[in-house]
Amino acid sequence: MSDKTRYSDEELAEFDQLLDEKIANAQKQLDYYLNQIKLKAESDDSKLKGLEDAAGAQQVEQDQIRAARQTKMLKHLDNAKLRIKNKVYGICRESGTLISKERLKAVPHATLSIKAKQAKLK
Repeated sequence: MSDKTRYSDEELAEFDQLLDEKIANAQKQLDYYLNQIKLKAESDDSKLKGLEDAAGAQQVEQDQIRAARQTKMLKHLDNAKLRIKNKVYGICRESGTLISKERLKAVPHATLSIKAKQAKLK
């Protein structure tokens, strides 16, 4: 990597588009989980049993966990969009250096370079 201190506006636009796609997919998944929770809560079976059926209750709990995870992911992705808007996207919050494009393509909401992430895990 060169002496660049931030990604260009063109590069930020590419990342912005990637984030839009990730947000759309995450929102679809969240909507699916919320719909599953709603369907199970409204089903005749759950009304009769009060969701006392262990398997049904466990499935609802898993869907709630997945929905919470998707909500958290959407927040991270929205924060990444804000960083793009502020032109600080892709800058490691620990070292101040640019996070590699490869890492950002794999984890577009990353705020740490691989090196900083590994140092945190030690």
